[in-house]
Amino acid sequence: MDVLNFLQWPAMVISVLAAWLVAAQSKRRRQHGFWWFLASNVLWIIWGWHDRAWALIVLQVALAALNIRGVRKNEPAATNAERRTA
Repeated sequence: MDVLNFLQWPAMVISVLAAWLVAAQSKRRRQHGFWWFLASNVLWIIWGWHDRAWALIVLQVALAALNIRGVRKNEPAATNAERRTA
């Protein structure tokens, strides 16, 4: 089995783990979930490039942007306030 072809399985597992964490009530777990989603985005993009799945790559870039937004919105309030005044 091609190593890059196998990459879809860890990407899937990490995506499910991330979804579980993002759905948590704990802010800390949600924060970790968004970071895991970003890791899965990278893995899916690598796999998509290997398989020439261009629509998947575009989807993962869009989802990564949303995950970055999620990371930023889950930062402590003081950090967000500082960012708005800067």
